[in-house]
Formats: sequence, C-alpha cells, structure tokens
Amino acid sequence: MQSRQVSGLINTIRPRLESARSNSRGNPKIKILLIEDSRSSRIAIERLLTKEGYSVTGVADGREGLQAARTSHPALILLDMMLPGLDGTGVLKALKQDAATAQIPVVVLTGLSQRNEAKLKDAGATAYIEKSSLHLEENADGLIQSVENVLRSQLH
Repeated sequence: MQSRQVSGLINTIRPRLESARSNSRGNPKIKILLIEDSRSSRIAIERLLTKEGYSVTGVADGREGLQAARTSHPALILLDMMLPGLDGTGVLKALKQDAATAQIPVVVLTGLSQRNEAKLKDAGATAYIEKSSLHLEENADGLIQSVENVLRSQLH
C-alpha cells in the first residue's frame, strides 16, 4: 500500500473504532489476538492496545496463535508474517479455511514490501501494515487507527 492508502486506512479505522467503542459500552472489552514472535514488539503492541481499552492476548508462534484464535474468538487478529514453526502465511490460510475463524478480520504486520499486497489480500488478509512504518515509541496512531478502522468495518 502506498502511504496515501495507509493514511486512508488509518482515517477509515479511527471513526470505526470510536463507533465500536460507543457501541460496546457496558460490554466486555473488544478482544484482539496478537501473533508476534518478537517479545519487545509484542509487549509494546499489547501495552498500547490495552491502554486504548482493548483486551489483548499475545502469543509468540503460529500454532499457538491458531489455537488461541479458535478458543478465544477475538474480534481482530494482528498477525506477524515471520514466525517460528508455522509462518504467518500458513496461519492466515488455516484461519480462513476454518469455519470457526474464517470471518475474523486479520491485519498482517509485515516487513515485506507493498508488491506483496495482492498476495496477502488473496490469502485473506483484511489489511496490512508494514513494520517499517510502525514507530510505536514515537507515533502509535497508525496502528491504533488501523485497528479501529478494521473493527468499525466489521460492525457496519
């Protein structure tokens, strides 16, 4: 995705998240599953999203992520592509082939270039964020907006 598309995705997600938040008042927190093998990235993303009011479960490998998706039924999955054991592509395919998880939106966190966008979409990704554009220490708005946009689109 080009930077304009990322900005558009972010602008779309933020209003949806605000709507999702207002629609979920009084309900349990919105659950997000984070499948990320980098401990530091996982902790940073978990903290950020928890601070925003989400219930976040972080796991470090693909097989554990599949199991968590099947048992916890998250509203959204954030999926790293480079994972030990079962990689992100394998996880994405398995999620989309399983009736229990096929409808869960998946936002891919990837270091891959934008030329792989069509491949990710074909595999079932709802959206993707290039890790190089994530600067959680400096500006977490991109990730938050992406999460919000995807969640809002699922509510409408």
